[in-house]
Amino acid sequence: MAEGKDLHLEGVTKRFGSFVAVDDLTLSVPEGSFFALLGPSGCGKTTTLRMVAGLEDPTLGRVLIGDEDVTSLRPYKRPVNTVFQSYALFPHLSIFENIAFGLRRRGVADYQAKAHDMIELVQLEGYGDRKPAQLSGGQQQRVALGRALINEPGVLLLDEPLGTLDLKLRRQMQIELKRIQTEVGITFVHVTHDQEEAMTMADTIAVMNHGVIEQMGAPSELYENPSTTFVANFLGQSNLIRSDVVDSAGDDVLIDCNGQKVAIESSRSHVDGRSAWLGIRPEKIFASEPGTVQQNGHNRLTGGRVTDVSFVGVSTQYLVAMPWGQELMVFEQNTGRRPPLDNGAEVDLTWSGAHAFLLDAHQDATAGMMTPEDAE
Repeated sequence: MAEGKDLHLEGVTKRFGSFVAVDDLTLSVPEGSFFALLGPSGCGKTTTLRMVAGLEDPTLGRVLIGDEDVTSLRPYKRPVNTVFQSYALFPHLSIFENIAFGLRRRGVADYQAKAHDMIELVQLEGYGDRKPAQLSGGQQQRVALGRALINEPGVLLLDEPLGTLDLKLRRQMQIELKRIQTEVGITFVHVTHDQEEAMTMADTIAVMNHGVIEQMGAPSELYENPSTTFVANFLGQSNLIRSDVVDSAGDDVLIDCNGQKVAIESSRSHVDGRSAWLGIRPEKIFASEPGTVQQNGHNRLTGGRVTDVSFVGVSTQYLVAMPWGQELMVFEQNTGRRPPLDNGAEVDLTWSGAHAFLLDAHQDATAGMMTPEDAE
């Protein structure tokens, strides 16, 4: 059985008619962790959250919190609270009354002291007498968070809680949510489609796609060493180059990349056969004039030509056309170490074998890429 107050989903499936929203999902969320369910619209992440909350019943499988099977429990009987994107505050009640609502309803004697402590935790001192309409979106989100946390749930569920905030405020609230989670030590399960939001806050991310988990792990692990094209494209941007495995017997995998030989560490290879996608993040590549940079154990691709130069503040982003007809992305930090490359410049591309990954070529190279609809 589960120990402590870990959250466990065991073989959870949810069907809506013939549509399978969540497909045989098994995962464990350790007590006190900040866990993110990340994926595009329709991937099953919100349905999963609703099954934990008791707002949807699984078609198959079990939900456990600690040793307790809560699958058939009503939502109000579960040690769970949910913070929604809409905040769902009581407009006629003050901030203090909103936060204290759950304790007062349960007849907790020292609800006033607890409510004042919670107002301090979510940094709303001096706002207790105001109504929700008098607060900004970020402040209302803090009220919703305080109202949920004051009940001391075993698990706090956050359903796209920052979705309605503008970019600057959203980033501030990301830091605040992480601070609060660390301070209270309650398990947070956060649903989002925002990759940066998940990577900024979560200890562990589960990337979902079509009702299943594509890959789960620490943010840095998923970003640096994705195991599928969907994860490689959904978390940031990736160059995926069609390649063939030449030799995989040693510590390094030798690859033929359109007639040029390169190598990566075997721990970063996720292929069984010969056909592969060589993946390299744009910021891991260094573009230089031909022959000007020593290889020193790095891989090199020659014959590139800069076709676009975009200055974006912190970095300059290049498109580089390669001899086989593909354009690769290269991002270079604007440190002032050298002048930017000119459009049309001939370049070599170099990178470390510890900074690339190899994926099965049978996977769709465009899987997980953001569409204009996703960005809305």
